[in-house]
Amino acid sequence: MGFRCGIVGLPNVGKSTLFNALTETAAAQAANYPFCTIEPNVGNVAVPDDRLQALAAIAGSAKIIETQLAFVDIAGLVRGASKGEGLGNQFLGNIREVDAIVHVLRCFEDGDVTHVEGKVDPIADAETVETELMLSDLESLEKRVPNLTKKGQQGDKEAKAAATVLGRALELLRDGKPARLTPVTDPEEQRLFAQAQLLTAKPVLYVCNVDEANAAEGNAHSARVFAKAAAEGAEAVVVSAAIEAEIATMPAEDRGEFLAELGLSETGLARVIRAGYKLLHLLTFFTVGPKEARAWTVDVGAKAPQAAGAIHSDFERGFIRAETIAFADYVTCKGETGARDAGKLRAEGKEYVVQDGDVLLFRFNV
Repeated sequence: MGFRCGIVGLPNVGKSTLFNALTETAAAQAANYPFCTIEPNVGNVAVPDDRLQALAAIAGSAKIIETQLAFVDIAGLVRGASKGEGLGNQFLGNIREVDAIVHVLRCFEDGDVTHVEGKVDPIADAETVETELMLSDLESLEKRVPNLTKKGQQGDKEAKAAATVLGRALELLRDGKPARLTPVTDPEEQRLFAQAQLLTAKPVLYVCNVDEANAAEGNAHSARVFAKAAAEGAEAVVVSAAIEAEIATMPAEDRGEFLAELGLSETGLARVIRAGYKLLHLLTFFTVGPKEARAWTVDVGAKAPQAAGAIHSDFERGFIRAETIAFADYVTCKGETGARDAGKLRAEGKEYVVQDGDVLLFRFNV
């Protein structure tokens, strides 16, 4: 499990350029005109994690397998998309399948690149897209909630519960607020709310696309976006799509020096991934052996059997215990044997809450 991000934004904000760079492909055509992306392109990328390399080196692993992140490049939305303007609802539907929305905002001035609204204003751009998503959700719920209410009145308990929680979302949308602000009181409501796949229920990561000169510190435009994200409980990162595109063409050994010259310590991909993991409350654990070292992604708060299930359902069903070593202890003790001898290997049961960086070996019986 990694996570799946839908890249949205107005035309000509750098979405496809960023998608191409992050996935190191040319799968999405990037051009200076609206709707150059006419199909939702999907790119899978390996999530970089230096810890995995270190573990593999200690264990002498023959293979390294990173966890995967999927980017879905969705065509540029325009004002009126919820009513079919531009490429319309065809692309709004693609957003329903993602875990989070990566909202690319133009935070650079360039007279050679046209802006669909005629001026650079990332806050207005964000509001335009959010409005279209809210209108789409509003239209959906105004049809669904009355039907669910009717079924609930006829004795359908699940429909009644769904009508209650989605009714709260409907009221928010009527007030011009996104569905993600809906109060959800218990796990059953969470399940029903998630099943609705509302566009504005998705967590949002704002990507401020700046020019090369502002790639390290951002600019006045990106500062406004960061303030907006903080107010909403969202995440924001500064990325230069132009720099990322250049990095994507370089040999791996040259990238560090290039980044350092620009005052950067990591790629935009790394920043996007870290912000995405924080936004979605995810963590990474590892399995390590002579055949392979592998990273796995689970929700923060996942217990040992759930982590085992991320590998295979049989592991969760027949879970006995998890032999656990913290990443730092694995490195300090130079592997499993050293950690065991030093008393740093622990046998954890079904209630153990997995920690980021844990090296786990599952014992199970099916």
